[in-house]
Amino acid sequence: MTTALQIATWCAKALDGKKGQDLKVIGIRDISILADYFVIATGTSTTHVRALADEVEFQLRQRDIAPKNIEGHNGNNWVLLDYGNVIVHVFSNETRSFYDLERLWRDGEQIDVNQLIEGEQDENGRQEP
Repeated sequence: MTTALQIATWCAKALDGKKGQDLKVIGIRDISILADYFVIATGTSTTHVRALADEVEFQLRQRDIAPKNIEGHNGNNWVLLDYGNVIVHVFSNETRSFYDLERLWRDGEQIDVNQLIEGEQDENGRQEP
């Protein structure tokens, strides 16, 4: 069974692989019913924002995971991919600064992105073999 943390990890790895900037993963399951995790990244241009979102979608479809909804592909300043228990936000720099999701969700659990990218973890944050 695929966990929310695994999906968040795969999203983070996809974004990192395409040079997404200022990558954040925030655990929100204890403070919201929206999702278990937000994955947030910044693209350097509207083209980069689109490429980052496309890469996440591609990588997860390779694992037979399709988004429930995608918003924002038209403007390419903010693309939201909703995977149910994981919501991915890919922003342009200006749009990310304006909405400042990290401030809005500061009570969420800040997940160590480097640790996620380096290896898989279980739902309790322990390294999986």
